[in-house]
Amino acid sequence: MKVTVHRKAHFNAAHRLYRKDWDFEKNEEVFGKCNNPNYHGHNYELIASVTGEIDPETGYVMDVKLLKDLIKSEVEDAFDHKNLNEQVPEFQSLNPTAENISVVIWNKLKPKLKDGHELEITLYETPRNFVTYKGE
Repeated sequence: MKVTVHRKAHFNAAHRLYRKDWDFEKNEEVFGKCNNPNYHGHNYELIASVTGEIDPETGYVMDVKLLKDLIKSEVEDAFDHKNLNEQVPEFQSLNPTAENISVVIWNKLKPKLKDGHELEITLYETPRNFVTYKGE
């Protein structure tokens, strides 16, 4: 029997959506106001969902305190109150769209989980705009 546990987290970060190999006009056409050269910010809401078998000894799929600590060290400490383009190494050559941020978070958390645990990341960039990624 598989069960999914979820942990919500929050971080604030600034970014600019643009491609260095495009001129300003092309970036403006594709990314609009998100191409602001002075950056803009979001209050990101993250849900990390771990699915697996219930451990018969503990009754846990995963200790949620451990998941909380992983999110803090791998995501919140790395992204919170940062300019993603300028201060986060993963985005030096990767456009920090919500889609790419969710994949980066998944790649940071997944190796820290037990074998057999599935991970799904849900990232809200705004209350109405969000993405999910589960490693596919």
